[in-house]
Amino acid sequence: MTPDPGSPPVGRARLADVAALAGVSVGTASKALNGGGRMRPETRQRVLDAVAALGFRPNQAAQSLHTGRSWTVGLVTTDGIGRFSTPVLLGAEDALGAGKISVLLCDTRGDAIREQHHLQTLLERRVDGIIVTGRRTDARPPLTGVTGLESIPVVYALSPSTDPQDTSVVSDDRGGARLAVEHLLATGRTRIAHVTGPEHHAAARDRARHAVEHLAAASLELSTGRVHFGEWSEAWGRRAADAVLRTAPGTDAFFCGNDQIARGVADTLRERGVSVPGDVAVVGYDNWDTMALASRPPLTTIDMNLAEIGRIAALRLLEAIDADPAPGVHTVPCRLVVREST
Repeated sequence: MTPDPGSPPVGRARLADVAALAGVSVGTASKALNGGGRMRPETRQRVLDAVAALGFRPNQAAQSLHTGRSWTVGLVTTDGIGRFSTPVLLGAEDALGAGKISVLLCDTRGDAIREQHHLQTLLERRVDGIIVTGRRTDARPPLTGVTGLESIPVVYALSPSTDPQDTSVVSDDRGGARLAVEHLLATGRTRIAHVTGPEHHAAARDRARHAVEHLAAASLELSTGRVHFGEWSEAWGRRAADAVLRTAPGTDAFFCGNDQIARGVADTLRERGVSVPGDVAVVGYDNWDTMALASRPPLTTIDMNLAEIGRIAALRLLEAIDADPAPGVHTVPCRLVVREST
């Protein structure tokens, strides 16, 4: 039986099939799909309608040969758990997806050898660029050690590069600490304790330093006279809350370095019969729903805007791919999320 000339072809559709159905040349169909060439809008629409009718999928390899691009980027992370890298990845995909660029996720697990292996693989896949992220805000060395890497644009997200000539997109910890302190002051709190993570982590040091600075600007100091450095854990939050209340029983607020610590603080206050926020207010950091919403009461916290960091990093990478890089550190503002703990 002879097929109807106007019916879709059997099997995978080719560009020639699209052109035939749209009534244009193969060259015109190609230009319509690539957004190039000058043609009437209705001509371009006929081609797009033919693509939809045939279920045509462009040959990515052929497109790559034509444009010199693979339309893929790599995302290299040290955050195997995904607590921080997943929101960054989602934000990056939102920005890259508009250009139909695929993201290849590589987890190095913090291992230098594994990182070199992934970089070699990404270069072999001819990625157009690389985004590097992690689970800490500490600066990291630039990617090195793989031949050809110097010709690939790289953008660092959340964990900035130690090279000021690289492009890095980070969260504004200074602004985040200011939002937390100003919110507590606005609710009438003046004896504020600060409980945070390990002092060797940049996030703990930076948030503590900025909290002290913002209190000093209001002619205040920490209720215990010092920062309580410890662990990023609920257990530490519980122990630290006990220590603070022994040292400074008049403390009326806790600004905590992350939501896990804040939840531990809230647990201890509740066990002691201290009303939150009636007697003592609690502010966390990260806006990690698992912790912030499960806390009793739910936590007021600082959102680092991780998805926005990923989105901005992807946009900076696209600019670099188009030979318009923006070196230096780009800061993304934090956001105060007010809940029942204040």
